[in-house]
Amino acid sequence: MKLTVFWRWWVAGTTSLFGSAIGGLALPLTALTALHASAFEMGLITAAGYLAYLLISLPAGVIVQRLPLRGMQVALDLIRALAIASVPLAWWFDALTVAQLVAVALVTSFANVLFDVANQTFLPEIVPAAQLQARNSLTSGTHAAAQLGGPSLGGLAVQLLGAVPTLLVDAVSYLISATLLRTLPARRVQRPTERPPMVTMIREGWRYVHRHPIIGPAMWDATVTNFINGALHALVPYYLLRELHAPPLLVGVLIAADGLGSLIGAAVTTRFTDRVGTARGLIIAAVVSVPSTLLIPLGTGTAGYLAFAVGSTILAVSTVVLSVTTRTYRMLASPPELLSRVIATVKFVSWGAIPLGGLLAGALAGPLGARTTLLIFGALTVVSPIIYLSTPIRRLRDLPLDPAPERMEARV
Repeated sequence: MKLTVFWRWWVAGTTSLFGSAIGGLALPLTALTALHASAFEMGLITAAGYLAYLLISLPAGVIVQRLPLRGMQVALDLIRALAIASVPLAWWFDALTVAQLVAVALVTSFANVLFDVANQTFLPEIVPAAQLQARNSLTSGTHAAAQLGGPSLGGLAVQLLGAVPTLLVDAVSYLISATLLRTLPARRVQRPTERPPMVTMIREGWRYVHRHPIIGPAMWDATVTNFINGALHALVPYYLLRELHAPPLLVGVLIAADGLGSLIGAAVTTRFTDRVGTARGLIIAAVVSVPSTLLIPLGTGTAGYLAFAVGSTILAVSTVVLSVTTRTYRMLASPPELLSRVIATVKFVSWGAIPLGGLLAGALAGPLGARTTLLIFGALTVVSPIIYLSTPIRRLRDLPLDPAPERMEARV
């Protein structure tokens, strides 16, 4: 029964992931080709797509703990489908504006936050602890496959149909996901017998994360990584289309390099961390991310395309190793009654950095150009390994499930 539930849950998520990967390319290309958006406007759209992580991530953990997961996730899929479908509708009536794209990105970001927290909270309930690393690698691999195939298919669809009609694929994927999720049994996370105030529950999750000697530093590393990724999300389509002059199909293929790297990372993470250790694996992945990010905006013409593809692929491998390892550790180390709030706290801080990175990158790219701005953000990647090397993690081979600092020292 548990396997049946897992695989139906996985198919629903996979469907919407592929749709979102296609729509994720079609939306910025809609802004660039249909509305001729500036770099700053691209930054605004990117920021709106992640702003909810700053605004509702913390209460999201409590909301997920209190509401039925199935009904909430189905409703969120329907909301996302309607929001995305409004873009082709407005375009059809010649009423599409950048402001509407910002609004659509904002609505979907709110739905994404609640949906993602619910999904991650549900996974440990249907998968034994011994299989969590493998299942997290599978979901990361699925995400990578969507990143690999989605942009390429999206680029082809945009080339053939145009950017705006391609968004309908994303809307339909959410409808399919909602239909599949509706067939699952009603499920609820364990709810406490008492209902303390939301602020009290949020504070408990916040305190646990910030006092934890491993989850805390991992969150700050993810924050730096996501701040830089915010800049990449905002500027990469602009950089490829406007400065490297790539056609839409090639833009999709180049962006798919990130998916290729994610797929490789998902395939090797478990074997890699088994071989070198989970703690050492985090440090190695953080170090590798530095040169790969700096490689992305180098070169022009064919050399520029190649540098972008290689840099994006290597960066994605390191990012997946960091993500899978720390996400699995959070699921195993966090008390079950705190898990949704731990996830929400981490998302609030780390994913909340994405809109800030997107806004700053959009503002800088106007006077400095996209290439220079990407190089500046690439240089900031050096902070990632510094975070891990400044904590006791640097003396460990593996991340211990017993988080007591004095016991961490004993395991070195």
